Amino acid sequence: MSINKWIAGGLGWAFFGPIGGIIGFIAGSVFENKEAVKHYRQNYSDKSTTTGAYMMSLLVLVAAVMKADGRLKKSELNYIRQNLVHSFGEESAEQAMLMLRDLLKQNIPVNDVCQQIRMNLDYASLLQMMHFLVGIAQADGVIDSSEQRILEQIGIMLGIHDSDFQSIRSMFIDEVDSAYKILEIPSSATNEEVKKAYRKMAMKYHPDRVSYLGEDVQKAAREKFEKVNEAYKKIEKDRNLV
Repeated sequence: MSINKWIAGGLGWAFFGPIGGIIGFIAGSVFENKEAVKHYRQNYSDKSTTTGAYMMSLLVLVAAVMKADGRLKKSELNYIRQNLVHSFGEESAEQAMLMLRDLLKQNIPVNDVCQQIRMNLDYASLLQMMHFLVGIAQADGVIDSSEQRILEQIGIMLGIHDSDFQSIRSMFIDEVDSAYKILEIPSSATNEEVKKAYRKMAMKYHPDRVSYLGEDVQKAAREKFEKVNEAYKKIEKDRNLV
């Protein structure tokens, strides 16, 4: 299979470690080429993060989540493809789906992969990655127990705070207090605490925090940012805040 520019042109730190081993297995033609290996070691041996490295890491964890319940669901595949098309365009989405197909056949060492990702991504990027993974698990309308376990495992290994994990989960699950959970505050919070929490979350989830990963990833991050705004507007309307 061919590998498009955002993969072959920027694997970065994902070229090494457990992620590199997984990707190397399914994209052997790139890694078996000695000149290509020499090029990557010379140019990507530092911890500089690229869109390619982020996307390959994400696809590996996507495969782990999809395999959790032992079933490959059309709703999940459609969700992934639609989001990839929305964020990265038709061509890159098709390429990613082909690679995901091969990743689903691999045994994913989740803890090792998460450790490598955590060492190379900042917290804002980890939150964006978790948002995508929770969305996949929820694509069929319910997060079952096996999916919940793998998401919690990934969250812990990536160092995601539980409050942030619950906030992201609430963006996909319409519960009574979901708006408050998204802002990481109790429903008993004062109006000033609501406003303060909104400002804090808006800063935490602002798309500019992942701008270094490229315009495509930044575009995908806006969905999470909009959920924060929607949560605040819902509370604002309910409380008649001014």
